[in-house]
Amino acid sequence: MKYDGKDEWLEERLERYDGWIKEGKIPTSSKVIPIREALSAQQWVLPTQQVLEIIRNARSFALAPCGCRPRYKRCDNPVEVCLYLNDVADTMVKDGKARRVSLDEANERLKLANEHGLVHLTFYKPDQFIYALCSCCECCCHDIQFMKKYQRPDLIAHADYVAEVDGDACIQCGACVKRCMFGAQESDGKAVVFHQNKCYGCGLCISTCPANAIKMKLRATK
Repeated sequence: MKYDGKDEWLEERLERYDGWIKEGKIPTSSKVIPIREALSAQQWVLPTQQVLEIIRNARSFALAPCGCRPRYKRCDNPVEVCLYLNDVADTMVKDGKARRVSLDEANERLKLANEHGLVHLTFYKPDQFIYALCSCCECCCHDIQFMKKYQRPDLIAHADYVAEVDGDACIQCGACVKRCMFGAQESDGKAVVFHQNKCYGCGLCISTCPANAIKMKLRATK
């Protein structure tokens, strides 16, 4: 994806996040959360690392259209995939910009996002901390555009998990390459190469691997 030209909407948002981070009001703009399918077989996984558990523990939540995809119109991915939490959810519903949904419907939306290769991101703001859980594409999502257009990977925090590839089990089909928007899975024309240092832990590669050659593990902390 090539990004050209000045984007005032994107740059205003980037300046706002940079200000909050500099003042210590938020840790990052967003954080990657692994898709549920990548973690479901691991009984030791912390439940707070799953999007559905974050929603379940919220006082209030609601589903709304993505704020980025209709603006840029660069893909045909699902639009109604953003979940707002607590006070922001209440305000969005009151203003007619979101609707209350059941946990079952929220879970179905998360599954739909996985089918389309969208990354789950939790978004932060000072007065709400985590105020939204969105399913993002690389061509429209503002945070992933920050990373790719403005070279700002620091604004997106890694998940607490990272992918691990079994080279012997890998069948070199390249399915994971198409799903990875962070450049961790690449093809050099001869073979699929995994760069674990680029992995953000979204788990999208796992849910599409036909050989079950990829697993998630807890990321080593310094």
